Amino acid sequence: MTKPTVPALEGWFTLDAEKPHLIGTQCKSCGTYYFPKQSVFCKNPDCNGEAFDEVQLSRTGKVWSFTNACYQPPEPYVSADPFVPYTIIAVELEKEKMIVLGQAVEGVDVSQLKAGMGVELVLEKLFEDEQSVKLTWKWKPVA
Repeated sequence: MTKPTVPALEGWFTLDAEKPHLIGTQCKSCGTYYFPKQSVFCKNPDCNGEAFDEVQLSRTGKVWSFTNACYQPPEPYVSADPFVPYTIIAVELEKEKMIVLGQAVEGVDVSQLKAGMGVELVLEKLFEDEQSVKLTWKWKPVA
């Protein structure tokens, strides 16, 4: 029997397998984008906005920075057992020009990355429990 796939973080990204998007917000007053979602007040010091639209953020961007995670993060993060090191990428989103962190897809390490290279958002398994397969967003280099 196949387990259902569910988001590891509900409401943070779409589950479109072909073209997933992170879900953020945009201030109605000044246009500033936020991820994760902002809903109380705009953090832009030049804005007093308190109203936001939910938006799908860019699926593509450029590598801004990257590093490897060679230690097991503390709870509540759930990692493979035994722990397997992974790569973290900071990506400047194409339209929003904001930086969003995420893991690189499985099999990509720091030796394959360089600042300025293009990446796209994809969904990949984060972990699996008895009830379901938990998905998260990851960054995949594009040719």
